[in-house]
Amino acid sequence: MDPASPTLLHSLADLAVSWGRVGLVAFGGGGAMVPFMKAECVDLRSWMTDEQFLEALALSSALPGPISAKMSVYVGLQIAGGLGAAVAFSAVMTPPALMMLGLSAVYARFRDKPAVLGAMSAVKPVVVALLFWAALALAPDGVRSLRAAIIAVAAGIALFAKVPPALVIVVAMAGGAMFLR
Repeated sequence: MDPASPTLLHSLADLAVSWGRVGLVAFGGGGAMVPFMKAECVDLRSWMTDEQFLEALALSSALPGPISAKMSVYVGLQIAGGLGAAVAFSAVMTPPALMMLGLSAVYARFRDKPAVLGAMSAVKPVVVALLFWAALALAPDGVRSLRAAIIAVAAGIALFAKVPPALVIVVAMAGGAMFLR
């Protein structure tokens, strides 16, 4: 695509708005951001189906680093090539980086205050609920067979046993490559 084409510019603007919104409002990090990313990529923009989103999420989970950064690069690349990946990545990472600078300064100064301690205690269960919500929303596309359910349960047991998540993902991918063709 021509870098000055209206279609490319529109796609880049959409990527910047969607991923900027994820960076601004998807609190909790990690899996807590999944519902927000899904809302932007699948429900609002229709850039991908639920199944494609789950595949992108699985691919992103196989690599280290923030899930939103990896997903933004994947989606940006699919929508508008390398420039789209750069725009989406910048849009999702800039707002939280700037907010973290400000929040870190405030938290360092007031961390022992009762209101701050209370706020931190209240937000932790909300993050757990967001993760649970994300799992429920993705389950129908991720667990479509008895075989998939067994893999999900085995992965859950491994994670509960403190097996590193990256190892669980790599073992699942290797097993899938060998036995689920």
